[in-house]
Amino acid sequence: MLTKIFLFLLELSPVVKRTLWRWWYQFLANYYQQPDWRFMNYGFVPLEPNVSELKLAEEDENDRYFIQLYHYVATAVDLKGKQVLEVGSGRGGGAAYVARYLKPDRMTGIDFSDNNIQLSRKNYQLPNLFFQQGNAEFLPFDDEVFDIVLNVESSHCYGSMEDFVKEVNRVLKPGGIFSWADFRSVDEVVALQQIFEHSGLKQIKVNEITPNVLRALELMDESRQNFIQTNSPPFLKGALQEFAAVKDSKVYESFQTSEILYLSYVFEK
Repeated sequence: MLTKIFLFLLELSPVVKRTLWRWWYQFLANYYQQPDWRFMNYGFVPLEPNVSELKLAEEDENDRYFIQLYHYVATAVDLKGKQVLEVGSGRGGGAAYVARYLKPDRMTGIDFSDNNIQLSRKNYQLPNLFFQQGNAEFLPFDDEVFDIVLNVESSHCYGSMEDFVKEVNRVLKPGGIFSWADFRSVDEVVALQQIFEHSGLKQIKVNEITPNVLRALELMDESRQNFIQTNSPPFLKGALQEFAAVKDSKVYESFQTSEILYLSYVFEK
């Protein structure tokens, strides 16, 4: 039953979609308190030849593929000394990576789930890292305060993508960068592009990274399956397998058949 509910979440009306996704993430943060579960994205593997391997501290190696997606999105521009916002910071691992490795002056993560925010604050204490609860469609910040806005595999949960992009435009400083990555069904891609075209932001880069994400899912499959089997009651396993896009899940198969695409965009204000 929960598996069907999760898949249903991908196709809901805006208000119901927003409410139920928030409930799902509230539930996960409350039920799974493990500090070593730091990321919820699908990961990324560079497939181009002669790409240097990302250097990570030993304690971060287990999260390499998740981190590589964040690195891919966040390094669209040099973040050192900048004011950076991540919208949809989840369990906090991505914002913590950016704060530690990419050295922004201030890294702020916001998430609609206050349980996620409490978990993030508990697990990460860094002088340049801050977390607060907030709605992506009504960002709790003044105009033109951030140099960079990051959004990694979160916007498919929002009620209105259009409202979110308008808010990003509002909080970015002139010349600021919006770097976004997420998945969409092929039926949604045209509408997404139209939203971006009418956002007032200048598109400077776009890539489809589905093969990179699929490779990461393949490489992580055994460890993610083991985590689900070890830490989840029977009634949750099916939903978590879809959520994690493990092999043989409907989400994984939709990536394979290109019914779902994973996209990356970079914009300048």
